[in-house]
Amino acid sequence: MVQRIQKIIGQAGICSRRKAEKLILENRVFINQRVAKIGEKADIKMDKIRIDNYIIPNKLTSKVVLLNKPPGIISSCNDNLGRKTVLDLIPTDIREGMYPVGRLDMYSRGALLITNNGLLTYQLTHPKYEHKKTYRVLISGIISNKSIELWQNGVMIDGKKTNKANVIIKKQYKNRSLLEIVISEGRNRQIRKISEKLGLRVIDLIRIKIANIELGDLHEGSWRELNSNEWQNLLK
Repeated sequence: MVQRIQKIIGQAGICSRRKAEKLILENRVFINQRVAKIGEKADIKMDKIRIDNYIIPNKLTSKVVLLNKPPGIISSCNDNLGRKTVLDLIPTDIREGMYPVGRLDMYSRGALLITNNGLLTYQLTHPKYEHKKTYRVLISGIISNKSIELWQNGVMIDGKKTNKANVIIKKQYKNRSLLEIVISEGRNRQIRKISEKLGLRVIDLIRIKIANIELGDLHEGSWRELNSNEWQNLLK
């Protein structure tokens, strides 16, 4: 099937389409030994598409890994400051072409999917598909019913109101509250920013579920490869 070159790169799980466009503008992408241009089309089954020295396979076997990300690890393929990334936690023999689906900020932990399937990445990160993500969040203080209601109905952050959420108090301590939060969008540091807006402080944040994929008893820093039945259900 003939597709725009940046779409082919994105679907291969190498990087986002925006990053792919940057690679093309830097003359690092080739179609059959010639430099590719923005907007140019190709057929992955017929054409040889190369980024630097890496040739995109014309028959890609989809791999999806569930990682329990520890705090202090960067949700990226590489880091300019040399910090450890999530790809460093999976074996080198399955790492090529893999890309984290969405992000958990450096200090958050829990379920993170890593894949080479661009369509899966797109559908899990695009808000129109409304894939739910579940978090356990420990905050300072006792959260009020008014704050829960505000959170559930949407809060203005970065000039835009958040989608409706489900917020449940799981446990209350003397000066802390443990919440379970279900959201269907993944804006940058969303839970932390909402907490700050409501005068709360996040002590610990762990993602325990992405759509139907549960973290379960997977140890922190460990990973497992999902079978096709598990991740195929995520495609809508």
